[in-house]
Amino acid sequence: MSKILEMIEKRNQAWEGAKAFVESKRDKDGLLSTEDAATYAAMEQKVKDYGAEIARLQEMEAMEQELAKPVNTPLTGKPMSTTEKPEKTGRASEAYKQAMLTALRTNFRQVSNVLSEGVDANGGYLVPEEYDRRLIDILDEENVMRKLGTRITTSGEHKINIAATKPAAAWIEEGGALTFGDATFDQIILDAHKLHVAIKVTEELLYDNAFNLESYIMQQFGKALANAEEDAFINGTGTGQPLGILAATGGADVGVTAKSATAITADELIDLIYSLKRPYRKSAAFLLNDQTLAAIRKLKDNYGQYLWQPSLQAGEPDRILGYAAYTSPYFPAVAAGKPAVAFGDFSYYNIGDRGTRSFAELKELFAGNGMVGFVAKERVDGKLVLPEAIKLLKMKAGS
Repeated sequence: MSKILEMIEKRNQAWEGAKAFVESKRDKDGLLSTEDAATYAAMEQKVKDYGAEIARLQEMEAMEQELAKPVNTPLTGKPMSTTEKPEKTGRASEAYKQAMLTALRTNFRQVSNVLSEGVDANGGYLVPEEYDRRLIDILDEENVMRKLGTRITTSGEHKINIAATKPAAAWIEEGGALTFGDATFDQIILDAHKLHVAIKVTEELLYDNAFNLESYIMQQFGKALANAEEDAFINGTGTGQPLGILAATGGADVGVTAKSATAITADELIDLIYSLKRPYRKSAAFLLNDQTLAAIRKLKDNYGQYLWQPSLQAGEPDRILGYAAYTSPYFPAVAAGKPAVAFGDFSYYNIGDRGTRSFAELKELFAGNGMVGFVAKERVDGKLVLPEAIKLLKMKAGS
């Protein structure tokens, strides 16, 4: 058995033990003593620690697989064959990538003519294609909405057609007159909102060729962009930024309003699931805050079964009532009058990436203190094309 599967099994055993402990220690009122509550908290923390270790082992395994890849390309063609792969050109070329790295390390004092292939209209230089894919990888890893939503690459204003009303069938008598219904269509437009992130690095770092500068910059840019995007895809107002799934207009529909302003019940989660139309439930998932998930993990259904189901397979998300559960720090925690849980098919949230990300140097801004600034820019939009595809559990307003 692999170490990861072993740890998953231990986590499951620890969780079952914690549940059994709680059931055996409840008093006649269904409560735990202070001492037993502390013991349970330690047991629950151990389950979380197992989860953190599983994630760490998965990352290490992925790194091992990456490092185990062959560094040389095997000979697959016939000896003396003149067939060669076409040489990459433009921003995909090795020369462009190396020229960008040299420009970064020299504070853009050594700018090769090769970079003229990727001059940005607003100043700066377009990211080499290899770096751009690497940045997309970071966004996908860090941004839960990019993982769940549908991504579209746009070159201009992107129109999405939506069937607003559909013709209905009707029974008619033999020889009776036909009735005609109109099919109407709406349009949702994905535009582009500008997002940027800037960092400072020391001149010494730029000149240190032993340091993998481009990977560091890509990682920092990728994380910052991903965090800002995820926040906007969830909470965005649509003004100067994407329209989030929680927007009052154009966002997800409210499926259930909790009877309490501070707590969620098992029955309300079941009602939330069935407030969503059946076709959307096929690919549905939960999205919520970590604190909310922690509270839901302690809930039971009418049969005494815990709603939270730990993942039994590496790489698979934990589940609530059989549906995958994802968390985001940008999703609101439980608060009066606020949405606390989203449930639905998040593929109906469309993310439009406009063009290519670009680099620019912040000239002279930090020259006095031996620092160099760089900025990365992108243009992106996001909208929920069918509000009925996602339902919200909203907390009761007031106390």
